[in-house]
Amino acid sequence: MPALVSPRLLRRGLEVFAAISVIGFGGLLLYGNNFSQFLDTMAHLKWGWVLLGAAVASLDWLAGGLRIWVLVRHVYPKATFKGSILAGGLNTWGSYLTPSGTGGGAVMIYALKRDGVPIPEAMIASLMSFVATVVFFAIAGPTALILGAGRSLQTHGIVTRSFTLYDLFSISLTGFIAVGSVMVFMIVFPSKVNRIAQRVITALERRGNPHLASRIQSMRDGIDRSHECIIAFFKGKGWIAMALSVLISAGAFANRLVAGYLVLRMLGIHAHFVDVLLLQTLISFLLYFAPTPGGSGLAEILSAAVMSIYVPRELTPSYILLWRIMVSYLTVVVGSVIFWYWLKGAEHRPREQELKVSEPAGTGSS
Repeated sequence: MPALVSPRLLRRGLEVFAAISVIGFGGLLLYGNNFSQFLDTMAHLKWGWVLLGAAVASLDWLAGGLRIWVLVRHVYPKATFKGSILAGGLNTWGSYLTPSGTGGGAVMIYALKRDGVPIPEAMIASLMSFVATVVFFAIAGPTALILGAGRSLQTHGIVTRSFTLYDLFSISLTGFIAVGSVMVFMIVFPSKVNRIAQRVITALERRGNPHLASRIQSMRDGIDRSHECIIAFFKGKGWIAMALSVLISAGAFANRLVAGYLVLRMLGIHAHFVDVLLLQTLISFLLYFAPTPGGSGLAEILSAAVMSIYVPRELTPSYILLWRIMVSYLTVVVGSVIFWYWLKGAEHRPREQELKVSEPAGTGSS
């Protein structure tokens, strides 16, 4: 895994994520001002909807992994579906534990490498996964506007007297379109991007030492291979792989987009599905580049404010807890167990090898 995203950083991110989430939820309990109501609500949930919510939460792994499998197999056909599922879930897990989701790609590359995928191919799969995400949101946003999101959001309350939910939606959509434009430049003019990268490496090489030069040559080889992989995605079957990955992104993000509606139904609150979907899309847009791990703190406040249209004040703590469990807590718990198990295994292997080396010849189990 790249050194910039170390196990220590992920552990610290988990601690920060948990601490801010607990503080935020504590604040919401005070805001609800009715602890007995909270306990009564949690004891009388609609459990059919709870089970459906748990199933949808697994799409972080299943749909996210399927998207990675489609992408990585185009450049490395030996990639396994099981390894891709783990990479997909841990990608989401890593993004929840790092500011602005920056650690997701690094964890995904690490997971793919464990599955035998070479690092250059894993890096390209990570890049293309991000491209698919940006393209999906850049398409989904305008499509939502065409289908009536503007009118719907304009009728849903006012953030300030001159700033509506529709304004927030438009600003966040503009950000995704801007990022998407940069991605289009990289895709349409990959040779120019490669030349820029090669010039940077050459400039660094001239100022370095032999050891650094050797490492830079390895980087250059990786960039050349990455460049080949990028080109491979935009000719022949590569177009099909990219198109499929954009479509599968709808499933990969379904957890976050439909969580609000499912949680409302868990609480016995009926609402218009499309309207709630638009509000959840707005929340997803605004939290995608949140500066805190998993948007902790911001997610609780933003979701409580936006969903106050449907959620009474006394039910807000229950709504936020269930929403957070579905959107992130389940993935964080499962991902943490898997990742720390991997780390423990990596710690034990060198010790076992040392014992085998030091064991006298002729000894051992009979």
